[in-house]
Amino acid sequence: MWLADRLAGRCAGAVLLAASLFSAGCTVQPLYGKAPVGTDGTQTAAINTQLAAISVKQVDTRYAQQVRNDLLFLFYGGTNQPAAPRYVLDLGVTALNEWTATTQVDTDDRATAAMLTMISTYLLTDAETGETISSGRRQISSSYDVPTQEFAALRAKRDAEDRAARELAELLRLAVAQDLAARR
Repeated sequence: MWLADRLAGRCAGAVLLAASLFSAGCTVQPLYGKAPVGTDGTQTAAINTQLAAISVKQVDTRYAQQVRNDLLFLFYGGTNQPAAPRYVLDLGVTALNEWTATTQVDTDDRATAAMLTMISTYLLTDAETGETISSGRRQISSSYDVPTQEFAALRAKRDAEDRAARELAELLRLAVAQDLAARR
């Protein structure tokens, strides 16, 4: 009996030692926290500082401009773009509108609900060398009601675009921050 207890104690000790050695290699840190200390003992740039050094290229549609504006606010917090950016972000934004429900009135089928899917591709490059840092694709969906009044239907679609643009900008900020953090 005492031999079994002794072996169980040693096994538990070995498992604890292995777990502590395994977890010593983990470097989990908050993404937007203070600047971590690098392997050489120096401070590396915080993610927020790196995000503020990104210049976002111009886009050509209203909803893409909305994504860009929201992204600029998330990167700079209301201040201007950097005069000498370290990174350049190129955005491509498309929107897809699908009818999701229809109601039959006499012989006309009228849409009563729709789903707007906004898709963005991004390419982050180093401003000096032109080297690709990261690229990716993110998408978000936003549903809305389609009233029978034409202006109200247009306004509902625009509100859905604005909602999707805000959420897509949040996703893009997180994706770019993760890409920059993985590069450190």
